[in-house]
Amino acid sequence: MDDYIEVTGRTLDEALAKGCELLGTVSDYVEYETIETGSSSGILSLFGNKQAKIKIRKKTIEEIPVMTSALKRAQEDEEPKERVVNPSDVNVDKITEISTTFVKDVCQSMGLNVDVEVKVNKELAEVYVDIKGKGTGILIGKRGQTLDALQYLLSLAVNKDSREYIRVRLDTEDYRRRRKETLESLARNISYKVKKTRRSVSLEPMNPYERRIIHSALQNDRYVTTKSEGEEPNRHVVVCLKR
Repeated sequence: MDDYIEVTGRTLDEALAKGCELLGTVSDYVEYETIETGSSSGILSLFGNKQAKIKIRKKTIEEIPVMTSALKRAQEDEEPKERVVNPSDVNVDKITEISTTFVKDVCQSMGLNVDVEVKVNKELAEVYVDIKGKGTGILIGKRGQTLDALQYLLSLAVNKDSREYIRVRLDTEDYRRRRKETLESLARNISYKVKKTRRSVSLEPMNPYERRIIHSALQNDRYVTTKSEGEEPNRHVVVCLKR
């Protein structure tokens, strides 16, 4: 899909500035190619200036270097599973402020005007952050990978000076619920296939959170079992018959 638009200006700098304004972002987050360098001086100016022309597009979040690193870490990191929470160490106001500021700053840099809803559960030491606004689908990415990377970065920000580890859940457009339902349906379908063919099935690579959804969906199945195999980022779930 070609997401480039063509923009003209008296100079390349002016064309770039116009392009960034049209895309609602800054030059760090765009990619552009020069079509015409233009001319604003010399003999050609006697016959009228030739405008500079570029084609420009907004980078996807995955193309921004810090997001590439975060995506890799988000795929690898496991959160603590069992822990004792001290609710008095959960600073609701600070968590809310950090979460709101972080998300708004990231979205603004991508040209997105969003509202941020933050809910903190002190007893569970969890924060649920929901991003609302037009065009927030760009924050989800392929199979939620961009959202996972943003969630990882937000977790770093929230837990930087926190006395209690805060589990962060970041969502937009109800993606997490929809993805969970999709994975649970996939687990049931694969279970049926394994029972019918009596052959094990390997699923596509998933992050730790999504693998847990598959394991949980089939943990009470009388006939099949699940296991994780491989190394990150290619670690995946295998569904097989119980022996």
